[in-house]
Amino acid sequence: MTTTHTGRYSKYIRPFSLLIDLFVLNILCLFFFRELNVNISYYIVYQFIGWVVVALSVKFYQIYRFTTPVEILSKIFKQCILFLLVVIAFFPFFKETIFSGKAIALFITVSFLAITASKFLLFYYLKRYRIVTGSNYRNAVIIGYSQESIRLKELFETRNDYGYRFLGYFSDKKNNESIKGKIADLESFVIENSVDEIYCSLNEISNEQLKELVDFADENNKTIKFIPDTKGIFSKNLKIDYYEVFPVLSLQKTILHEPIIKAFKRGFDIVFSLIVIVFLLSWLTPLLALLIKLESKGPIFFRQGRPGIDEKEFFCYKFRSMRINKTTEKEASKNDPRVTRIGKFIRKTSLDEMPQFINVLLGDMSVVGPRPHLWSQNRVYGNRIKKYMVRHYVKPGITGLAQVRGYRGEIETDEDMVNRIKYDVHYIENWSIILDLKIIVQTVINIFQGEEKAY
Repeated sequence: MTTTHTGRYSKYIRPFSLLIDLFVLNILCLFFFRELNVNISYYIVYQFIGWVVVALSVKFYQIYRFTTPVEILSKIFKQCILFLLVVIAFFPFFKETIFSGKAIALFITVSFLAITASKFLLFYYLKRYRIVTGSNYRNAVIIGYSQESIRLKELFETRNDYGYRFLGYFSDKKNNESIKGKIADLESFVIENSVDEIYCSLNEISNEQLKELVDFADENNKTIKFIPDTKGIFSKNLKIDYYEVFPVLSLQKTILHEPIIKAFKRGFDIVFSLIVIVFLLSWLTPLLALLIKLESKGPIFFRQGRPGIDEKEFFCYKFRSMRINKTTEKEASKNDPRVTRIGKFIRKTSLDEMPQFINVLLGDMSVVGPRPHLWSQNRVYGNRIKKYMVRHYVKPGITGLAQVRGYRGEIETDEDMVNRIKYDVHYIENWSIILDLKIIVQTVINIFQGEEKAY
């Protein structure tokens, strides 16, 4: 018996697997290195960084429901060899430590036996869990009715452990009882039936239809994959996966979707926000609170619902810079009569945004990311500007690439929003820690230089 529930625990699997591996490594290093005079605190930090860097380079945690055991073993072998070199490299830097090849060999051997066992147990448990409970299934449709698409549909039905629920074909070239509708009917069907993945046979779709389909998938956070044929592949960022021997092409997601990168960015956000809260907000808040209260009645903080990651609402905090009014969904304009005198100063210097470091600490926002728009702006521009909804793939930020490029503040024309979205999407697709640091530094420079649209 299966349920219609579509579980969504997948995003926790890789972080959970990473935590298990780090726990095993930390426990075993305490045991095997206890007589080598190793500074355990330094070593554990070094080991964490080394393990994560190697895991990123060999894509150790990129294991999917269709990954084969041979691929998993290959990843484990690469991780083992490179991590061994990382461990060996630690000892020359600390003269007081005693180098022991035997201890290192035992540590690596036992660690990877335990990690291999835990990885395969988790992999097979999840497969069995899907079959028995019907949970964590993904709804899928196929565009095209060809031999390749029929084979893929049969694979979905025979390999329950893959966790796909096939909902139907869409085709303009065929017409039988297996076809749910024309390609033009696909978008409404996907939304109404909570389809997760769209598989597309390239020999049944035109270039224009493909472009529209990719835009639709971007705007609605759907996964699109391609069934290859003899036609030339002209797509943008494709990778190939194999379901047994069946090849499937998919658009690669941004690096910000990788659990390790998400964990790293979250760690950076926590550390950075704590520093700001402890060393800046701790004394700035009572000072600004006094000035705000002296000029106008009302609360110190302004709290407003904004769309966050996956367009889920969160409450964004600011120091109140306006008199109490009923037009909070209207963005500020130049010489806005609602803005108080102290409000003009804190808006000009961006101090009104500082309480958002609390949002960062709570996990609603990131230090760097697309700025959270008003709900009214989402309604106006969501369907008007291409790729507008892509900005909801990641957490909103206190500052962002669009802001340091001058596209902040009041939206006066559609072109202002188009440029903002262009930079937001570029940031999401080309993220790096260096880019984040550059944006933070430029934001600080802009605060001291002053910005024309900071009002």
